[in-house]
Amino acid sequence: MMPLPAPRKAAALCALLWLTGAASAGSLRVQVLDSAGKPLEGAVVSLVSDAARRAVRPLPEQEISQENKQFVPAVRVVTVGTLVRFPNRDSVRHHVYSFSPAKKFEIKLYAGTPAAPVLFDQPGVAVLGCNIHDQMVGWVVVLDTPYFAQTDAQGQALLEGMPAGAHQLRAWHARLPVDVTPPQQAIALTEGDSTATVRLGGLQP
Repeated sequence: MMPLPAPRKAAALCALLWLTGAASAGSLRVQVLDSAGKPLEGAVVSLVSDAARRAVRPLPEQEISQENKQFVPAVRVVTVGTLVRFPNRDSVRHHVYSFSPAKKFEIKLYAGTPAAPVLFDQPGVAVLGCNIHDQMVGWVVVLDTPYFAQTDAQGQALLEGMPAGAHQLRAWHARLPVDVTPPQQAIALTEGDSTATVRLGGLQP
């Protein structure tokens, strides 16, 4: 079995976060930019704290399918304890696996839908591959917080319903090298709305 090619290491990772306004216990709007200042679509932002970890629950069963020799969606965000199925909707068989520390598993050459879903039981990022089709790459982002969102085409995401108190604001993107820890910044949530800007550097092409 051939693992996914190791991505090149970024020479440096620059992650700067600016917070403006009073942080809100109900709403935090996050803008994610790349190192050139351009909006970054598909970034995962989350707020992590002891209170968030106590509040987190598994999501209903999720799905990542294989269609046209691609993982759909390419990025699936779940909470700890969530089950994910991997139905094959192609006319060819796939061999799905992950060697990532967050979740190591293998679904050997198959068609249709495997009988058993995969349990993602610890936080981290699992990089998915197919042993038959090297171009297939996907990601399962497993979070230990219920407060998360993905950025839109404008690089913006809205987090709502968080409790007041101290949190860590984290940001991740599929173009970050797999051996780089996603940046995080302390933020104190009180009353009132807030905005934050995250700039991610060291991204792969």
